[in-house]
Amino acid sequence: MKTKILQLILTCLILPIFAQQYKFLDPPKLDIEDLKLSSYAKNPSEAAEVIYKSYHYYISDGDLNLDVISRVKIYKKDDAKKFLEEEIYTRIGKNHNEEKVTSLKVNTYNLENGKIVTTAVEKNSKYQSKESKNYTVTKFAFENVKDGSIVEFKYTVLSPFIYVIPRVMIEDEVPIRYFEYVFDTPKTYGYNVNYKGGLTPFVRDISEKKIYGGDYQTYRFAYKDISAYRDEKYVNNIDNYRTSVRFELNSTDFPLNSNYYGMSGGFKSYGVTWKDIQKQLYEDENFGDELKRSNLVKDLLPQDIKSIKNDKEKAAAILKFTQNKYTWNGEYSAFTDQGIKNLINTKSGNSAEINLLLILLMRSAGLEAEPVLLSTVGKGLLTSYSPSVTTFNDVLAMINFEEKPVLYDATSKMSLPNIIRPAALNYFGYVMTKTDAKQINIFCPEKSTTYLTVDAKLSPDGNFAGSFSDKDTKLYAMMNNESYNEDKDAYQKTSYKDRYAFPFTNIKTEVLDNNDFQTSFDFDSDTFVDGIGGKLVFNPLLFLYNKSHEFDQTEERRSPIELMTGYDKIKKVTITLPDGYAFENVPKSKKFRTEDNALQYVYKVTQEGNKLTVETTTTVEDPVYPKEYYPAFKQIFDNITKMEGQVVTAVKK
Repeated sequence: MKTKILQLILTCLILPIFAQQYKFLDPPKLDIEDLKLSSYAKNPSEAAEVIYKSYHYYISDGDLNLDVISRVKIYKKDDAKKFLEEEIYTRIGKNHNEEKVTSLKVNTYNLENGKIVTTAVEKNSKYQSKESKNYTVTKFAFENVKDGSIVEFKYTVLSPFIYVIPRVMIEDEVPIRYFEYVFDTPKTYGYNVNYKGGLTPFVRDISEKKIYGGDYQTYRFAYKDISAYRDEKYVNNIDNYRTSVRFELNSTDFPLNSNYYGMSGGFKSYGVTWKDIQKQLYEDENFGDELKRSNLVKDLLPQDIKSIKNDKEKAAAILKFTQNKYTWNGEYSAFTDQGIKNLINTKSGNSAEINLLLILLMRSAGLEAEPVLLSTVGKGLLTSYSPSVTTFNDVLAMINFEEKPVLYDATSKMSLPNIIRPAALNYFGYVMTKTDAKQINIFCPEKSTTYLTVDAKLSPDGNFAGSFSDKDTKLYAMMNNESYNEDKDAYQKTSYKDRYAFPFTNIKTEVLDNNDFQTSFDFDSDTFVDGIGGKLVFNPLLFLYNKSHEFDQTEERRSPIELMTGYDKIKKVTITLPDGYAFENVPKSKKFRTEDNALQYVYKVTQEGNKLTVETTTTVEDPVYPKEYYPAFKQIFDNITKMEGQVVTAVKK
């Protein structure tokens, strides 16, 4: 596969301004002039502007403290809902260790009769809910918000978890006037900086200071006039490309014979390689120990599966057996929660439990299956230069056949070998064997194909009657099959009934014998034809013609183009005229492509008597393209839209 893989490089920060000239953690006073503003000067269409935001992490008495301040100007209330309702996630760990919100102030500011009026959110309007066994969420909404309001919150979190300082996103979907990030840690702790993205702070201060009554290492970044980084179509997770910062503990150096908040004295290194991560995993009771429990599965597989001679067929059969017997509970994890034994008994488990069981079953049948650990699309991209076990949240099974890896995922009832959940298609992961860690690409290896087929007959009164089918293969088939099984009526409504305004009947959705997925229906409509001077004029693609396309971004592209899979989209429409009619102004066949054949298009017209067939094929070779390809996509799809907008004429002989 010639997929263009985006490499994320640790950014070097070279700054023109001395840190001593800038005072950190000194938020500006609320300015009445900001309340008078009715729109963002540089772009009046902006719904909001972050006036000031700061994250201040500091370690004191063995705990991690976080102070957050956010002040946002609301220009268009109805378009700024993201900033009007907030959530604070706090982690729940083992042994009663948990994070706590220790203070929270929430205010809305309005200008009334030339004076600033403050509306505070009352305590009973703030509430906590336990979203999962791992997190509690504190939620609140601003009150008395109008166009022109300023909303502000301040909160403090106390945390016992100091190994990983959570990632903070610097850029947002709206412009930011000032943003500060500060992390202060005692010199006895050493941290790695994971800085991702292209934004450079205008002030950077990395130095040693005497603060909090001790010797500290401080990391302070200040930014100003940050442009909006909006979401873009065909991006799996926009936060992968926005600038962000994260810290991870790499060492401690405490006095000998001491026990500093549970940490032993002397120098200890936490700096790791992926090989070190592999060792940690296999020493963990919720991963490595579970993979030793082969006795749990020795009698689970039926003999007819074990006796399959072809290894690929046997692996596929074991995948199907696991899918039929066990159900994913919706939780992604790199570690088991209740364990594989509990999964076997209850038939339900997280992604690690499901796929580690799959690995054990494959091994019990003589197959050399290995675990692949990864980060899902929602969690974000792995950074190969910053090994950490905390970045993983999913497990797959992998078998090498003739040096070619095949991936298996039993969390989906619809998956097939190498056709896995889109959430797992996140560039790469790591094969973790008993002795090694090896990076592996995780893309959909084969293109999917969509066949849109129409067979229609035109009547003399301008009515079209016929049949339509929409067939998908490979990843597209799996995705649509999953959506259909979640809610059959909703799938048909959103995919067809809401999309097509003309009447149709006999809608049928089914999985074909080769795992292709198809929906078909019959239609009868007079909405496709214009009668002009006794002639019938229509687009030969009928309702398969789209007046616009999705590659319509006018701003400069900032993120790669992520499509999940390369694809062929084939439209084939056959029109039969009534007796005594003939075609006029029939479009000519045409094809065009990019120089490297990454994008290709064919418009093919065939006529036999009173029957006309138009077949178009759009080919996109790879699942991922760098942002520099966006102009080519836009140009190709502009031409496709123009090409498919042509009409034909039917006249009576």
